[in-house]
Amino acid sequence: MSIAIKIRHPLADFVLDVDFSIQSNATTAVFGPSGAGKSTLINILAGLQRPAFGHININGRILEDSQTKTSVSPQHRKIGYVFQQPRLFPHLNVEQNLVFGWRRAKQPVGRTEIDRLVNLLGINTLLKRKPRALSGGEKQRVSLGRALLTNPDLLLLDEPLAALDHKRRDEILPYIERVRHEQRIPMLYVSHSIDEVTRIADDVHIINQGRIVAEGAVSDVFSRVDLYPITGRFEAGAIIDGQINRHLPDEGVSEITFGQQILTVPLIDGESGEAIRVRVRARDIIIATKRPEQISANNVLKGKILDIHHTEDLYADLQLQCDETRLLARITQRSALRLELSIGLEVYAVIKSVTIDRKTLRK
Repeated sequence: MSIAIKIRHPLADFVLDVDFSIQSNATTAVFGPSGAGKSTLINILAGLQRPAFGHININGRILEDSQTKTSVSPQHRKIGYVFQQPRLFPHLNVEQNLVFGWRRAKQPVGRTEIDRLVNLLGINTLLKRKPRALSGGEKQRVSLGRALLTNPDLLLLDEPLAALDHKRRDEILPYIERVRHEQRIPMLYVSHSIDEVTRIADDVHIINQGRIVAEGAVSDVFSRVDLYPITGRFEAGAIIDGQINRHLPDEGVSEITFGQQILTVPLIDGESGEAIRVRVRARDIIIATKRPEQISANNVLKGKILDIHHTEDLYADLQLQCDETRLLARITQRSALRLELSIGLEVYAVIKSVTIDRKTLRK
């Protein structure tokens, strides 16, 4: 399946002007600050808003074409939509809300698929409840199920976790991951949260002031120092796709391999050989010009400086090459001068902590 999107539409302060595609069976994120044009983009895709100019093609099916004045109505686009607010029908129970989505499908799935989806989302015990008796995370799981039961060609998620607190976000993220890995439906995930994007998405399009300023694999895009003004300096870092090497329960740690390198992390679940994604924040790396000894940090990686970017607030952002993986480190400019750091210099990255963002369950 191929999905091609080209939209140009004037907004209050700028013009939304995007041209991109979504890979088959992949999760693509649209990331950017509030007011960048993300919600307008997704509403145009869903057919809830007409663009000044647009061309939307899903697997050869034209949903929007300004030149031929084609505009397929929302209910006939075969696009599932999960809003920031659940928008469940308050007078219907969970099962009835799900059936509503199922009946809207042009090609409804069978009853066994409904049961499988209910179990996949962990809502089998909620079927007789009304929305008012559900938590925020439960409501979003039901909304996700209702959207999936329309049997869509594309699933849109517009900041689906933005209204939830941290605990509820952690509750629902595993279910979105399950959908991502088991349903194999192309997903467009709109968010301004790096945590969500790095955990959910394969590819990302960074949007700012209505334009895509960067795009590519999540691990590549969020490792770019030039995007800090948009992606945020505090959360900037490297995303590493590796696999579980082994567990050492007596020591309370697990080992993750990527390339020729090994990361030691607090004990995690998962089988040896299982793919996993981790994130190393730039602020969690210390730089040394000689291999340090007698320190508490478990992870010391050898690398070479590829780039040094000096910021206005007197920091130096370093891009490091460690085998096939790039890391980011943020230190003070004073430290960079004291260590006489330069491009091409071999250094050691001392990693203070590692964030486990998600396990990749695809075979």
